[in-house]
Amino acid sequence: MAKHTGKPARIDGKPLSSQIELLHPPKQDFPQMTKESIVEDFKILSNPDSDGLERFLSAKGKDEVFQRLVKIEKEPLSKVELDQLLIISGLTGITYGFFKYYWLTAPSEHPYPVKKLADYDSKYLDKEKIVSLQHLRWGLRRIYTDSLFYYGNITNGFSRLNIKNEKELNVYFENKNFPTNKIKIRGKPLEFEFIPFNDRHLISEMACKTYEAMPESTQDLKQYLIDNYTEAKKSGIKRITIKDLFEKNYVKAKYDNNMQQLTFSAVDLLDKTIEKDEDIEKYYKEVADRFFDARKKALQNTKYYLSLVNDLDVYVATSMRIKQDFLDMAETCDLIFNDHKIKNLTLRFFDPTLSAAMSHEDKGLIECLMVRCVKALVYCAGIKESYGKDAEAAMALSSGKPVIFYCTDSSHGEFYKKTHPLTKLVDFSTGVANGAMVAFNVQEVVELLSRIFENKMEYEIVQPKKGYFKLVEVSTKSDVRIQTNDELLTKSFWNYFDRLIKD
Repeated sequence: MAKHTGKPARIDGKPLSSQIELLHPPKQDFPQMTKESIVEDFKILSNPDSDGLERFLSAKGKDEVFQRLVKIEKEPLSKVELDQLLIISGLTGITYGFFKYYWLTAPSEHPYPVKKLADYDSKYLDKEKIVSLQHLRWGLRRIYTDSLFYYGNITNGFSRLNIKNEKELNVYFENKNFPTNKIKIRGKPLEFEFIPFNDRHLISEMACKTYEAMPESTQDLKQYLIDNYTEAKKSGIKRITIKDLFEKNYVKAKYDNNMQQLTFSAVDLLDKTIEKDEDIEKYYKEVADRFFDARKKALQNTKYYLSLVNDLDVYVATSMRIKQDFLDMAETCDLIFNDHKIKNLTLRFFDPTLSAAMSHEDKGLIECLMVRCVKALVYCAGIKESYGKDAEAAMALSSGKPVIFYCTDSSHGEFYKKTHPLTKLVDFSTGVANGAMVAFNVQEVVELLSRIFENKMEYEIVQPKKGYFKLVEVSTKSDVRIQTNDELLTKSFWNYFDRLIKD
């Protein structure tokens, strides 16, 4: 028998006790949590001055809530316990289906990928309880996002959603999805009449007034050229370009009220030289023939658009004052909707360079109808804006539709994103403040359309001022929803809309 020396046993020169510790390390304590640390963890989702869900985990939250949450790492939080904490905090309880939907599942049919929200971890889906503060925060982020997006107010949304069971929640959000697969497989519509890019400007209202005008009308371009050339000859000029004829304008007083229209309509004639009266007839006829061909096709295309109103996806809003505007717009539509990223969606879109109407009153009715029927709108900003496209964007925003402002000028785009108050309008049917997304190039427009129609939009919650919550679209950093911290405005606003809304 080995002699006992009274010294600790050793293996390889190290005490046996240290070897045992390596094999069986002592149980580690979780980091010490306090009310203050939890409040800090949830500050992006909290507002101590709120009387709703935002106060739950703020510095003014109930002590019982924090006393339970400091133990969450060791003792996961059950639905019953969460219910109690909510009720102790002056909030309403929740259904088990609500608890399961927001904390224990990641439904694939949600209108945005919930796994992309901050704090997600796949291990949550194998649990029956909330296992950590991060897990709790992920579920709350989902509730805040859905509430802001579909109800315009966090507490309002929470109180309307938390009474639904799991099936009702699944059905509710599935109905909010764009039917991506149906859109992809529905097939092509009737082929639109192609109008050469160089002739698109000829479908405009100004061109129509010129080339369809009666010969005796002062709006008639041909009569203007005849009168102008006649006066030029009186001055001894027999050979002159149409551009110079416009610049000298020998008959200014007679046609003064129509010069913008006449100049627009003559854009393809300006380099032509007149040497005799017959030249005017020749040049005019060349453009007039192109006009009548383009207009015939544009009117036919309008019939096709009207036959598609139940199936239109995107309305393109623009203002076009000169020929180059038409060329740019035609090219923009071509680049966007033929991009490989969205081409498989076969989106049906309204191209404003392909459509005309019998009167400007009809044109207004047609465009209002299409804005009402489409699923999304792309607003193409220019150097100067117009009442028409502003009204169309406003109609779409106040109908709750996704609206993309495409701005090639960065300062203009930043103005829309950060300053202009009416790029966020209230959906009149729900009270939700709907904000436009601002894109600065075609690829950003394509990416947004892809995410919209594939139900892959990504959002984050920010709180730039205490109690002022924003839901921000991740790729463009555009505010798509807001919740004000003005208490009087909030109460006045929702007291009114709550009488109108039916969930």
